[in-house]
Amino acid sequence: MAKLVYSQEELMADHPYAKRQEDAGYLMHGGFDEEGTYISPRTLHRWPAVKAWQGALKEKGVPLIDASVELLKHGNFPNVEQQKFLLKNGYSQSLWNSLTVTGIVEARGRALCEFTAPDFQDIIVDDISETATGHLGKGLLYAHGADEGGDPEQPQYGAHDAMWFAARDLLFGANAYPADIEPDNISRPDQGRLMPQLPEVYEQIILLLMNVLMIEVRAEAFFSFCQKVMRDPDVFQDRREAAERAATMVERIRTDEAIHVGYLQTVVSEMRSFTFKTVDGGTIAGKDLIDPIWQGMIHWHAETQHEKARELSYARVQEHFEAMPDGAKLLDQFNALGARAKAA
Repeated sequence: MAKLVYSQEELMADHPYAKRQEDAGYLMHGGFDEEGTYISPRTLHRWPAVKAWQGALKEKGVPLIDASVELLKHGNFPNVEQQKFLLKNGYSQSLWNSLTVTGIVEARGRALCEFTAPDFQDIIVDDISETATGHLGKGLLYAHGADEGGDPEQPQYGAHDAMWFAARDLLFGANAYPADIEPDNISRPDQGRLMPQLPEVYEQIILLLMNVLMIEVRAEAFFSFCQKVMRDPDVFQDRREAAERAATMVERIRTDEAIHVGYLQTVVSEMRSFTFKTVDGGTIAGKDLIDPIWQGMIHWHAETQHEKARELSYARVQEHFEAMPDGAKLLDQFNALGARAKAA
């Protein structure tokens, strides 16, 4: 029978590394085995645990929720061809800014290391000791925060924040543009009480987990976009080797992030299967509590936030081209690349 109960020490454990990860002047988490294969941090037991919890759900006939990019209705903006066009026409800063903002947002994820999750057993009828939900405060959230912004216990190693900055610096060189950028909000704004049947502290953590899961889903689309741009021989022609290393760095981040999608997908799926105790002394089926909110979360991230981000990005592109003598023509060409992608 698969092991279903883990200590925080186990969930934080690394594989033995033959070599640590270092590039572009950054010492980062994770490392390589004897064959040079990259291994994500803190996954010696974390991946087996997530797979075991998913297996337990399957045995009970509980499906995993969809957490694939199929949830997204739109691709990245700008698309790959549009980004290449920007790079070739003097607006490299758009990609620099995107990579910088991503690193800044990742750094904020470290807050999960300092977050004390409430004990969900207090409001769930089912025994959760052998579930991912039961391990949120026993290492899963801390490990996630350490992956994103660095483990406070190991400050010498950068995390995804440093990895994005390393990829950026490989492409453009350090300090190519100002890095003091204020990221836009990427989480769904407060909607007021959405689960009044539960104590508010539990509602907030459930909403946080859903938000973060959808952010991770959107990130998968951004990983693909970045790697396609970085590996395209038409751009960064004077830095091809460095651009390939940048793409490899993004691939490692992508590998790391898979565990986040895995455990969050598992937690939300488990919660759908649980019976929750309500504040009025009754109970409610998890799916009746979770499903309407989850569908709203998907719509906000896939539609509302995408359109908001697209409008902001387009305004910056428009401003850049308007300052150029042939800007109107260039903007038309940029727009045509977007229309062509939609028609394909």
